[in-house]
Amino acid sequence: MNAPQTTKPRVSARLSAIAESATLAVTAKAKALKAAGRPVIGFGAGEPDFPTPDYVVEAAVAAAKDPVNHRYSPAKGLPELREAIAAKTERDSGYQVSPDDVLVTNGGKQAVYQAFAAILDPGDEVLLPSPYWTTYPEAIALAGAKSVEVFAGADQDYLVTVDQLEAARTEHTKALLFNSPSNPTGSVYSPEQTAAIGRWAHEHGIWVITDEIYEHLVYDDAVFTPIVRAVPELAETTIVLNGVAKTYAMTGWRVGWMIGPSDVIKAATNLQSHLTSNVANVSQRAALAAVSGDLSAVAQMREAFDRRRRTMVDMLAGIDGVTVPTPRGAFYGYPSVEGVLGRTIRGRTPRTSVELAELILVEAEVAVVPGEAFGPSGYLRLSYALGDEDLAEGVRRIQELLG
Repeated sequence: MNAPQTTKPRVSARLSAIAESATLAVTAKAKALKAAGRPVIGFGAGEPDFPTPDYVVEAAVAAAKDPVNHRYSPAKGLPELREAIAAKTERDSGYQVSPDDVLVTNGGKQAVYQAFAAILDPGDEVLLPSPYWTTYPEAIALAGAKSVEVFAGADQDYLVTVDQLEAARTEHTKALLFNSPSNPTGSVYSPEQTAAIGRWAHEHGIWVITDEIYEHLVYDDAVFTPIVRAVPELAETTIVLNGVAKTYAMTGWRVGWMIGPSDVIKAATNLQSHLTSNVANVSQRAALAAVSGDLSAVAQMREAFDRRRRTMVDMLAGIDGVTVPTPRGAFYGYPSVEGVLGRTIRGRTPRTSVELAELILVEAEVAVVPGEAFGPSGYLRLSYALGDEDLAEGVRRIQELLG
């Protein structure tokens, strides 16, 4: 029997407008090529290549055997985990929050989505420093609001200024997205820059959504500065996003959280109660062990990331036409390749970083993420959260290809 004819779209306009995550797409393509026998080296994934610490895994194994974890738990999160997150915030960020103002989410991405959903309405604008993590504009759009990109290039170390933010502010500006250390650039705002931006936001009654998931991954003289500690009066108009994924090599465990004013957290909890209910209890117990423990595991990872960071920057800096500010946080390099675009390479002339990334994948069998995923063309993102040998070999192939 034929299906009834209809002129209505099969998929909603809201979801049809969402772009696939470019970083996950690149990673999936690299894995597919490797599975097909190609010696592809992938710089796309934003996840540590280390195993989750043993004591965290052991806590999860014990939790899986305990029948109490086989049932629903509060949508807001296990009370003991929320208490531990509050204690961890005081320990690491230097200010106090109530466990009642903590909501445990299914990874940091759910916290991002719910933060925007909790405070934005159609017609609102969000100032989005660019380059930005690929999920931010999609989550803003799903909330019915508009992203207003504020771009800072390599000459500014990818750090926007108060003057730039002020120039982009309108009567519709509701919020500012703040991410330091940054994905995708690895840039870190100084304490002075963070405080200046925080004071500006408070002066104009602008909400701050601050993504602090890379808080423990800083290098050289860089300092992570929680914006609420820098400007305490922002506490009532700030939502803090965080999680265990990057600090404890727990990307697959899917535990994040959001901290904010009571009314916002209540609204986001109501949403989550219908959206997903509670985060898996075994993962929550694992996260409890992680945030309650010391930071020795991340110290070991940071040492390896720092070594790889210096290797990557040194090798990329030797390529004609490539400019790479030294990243001082997270685990990404974000070289400008504007000097390479328009050059003929093995019979092809890439005009955009999408075309260049495709060329690098085909000719050098190296997967990188093009700048279009994070803002303007002309850049590439390379994660250095992969083994030392693969990193050196991958960048060597890029060197050989680009000359």
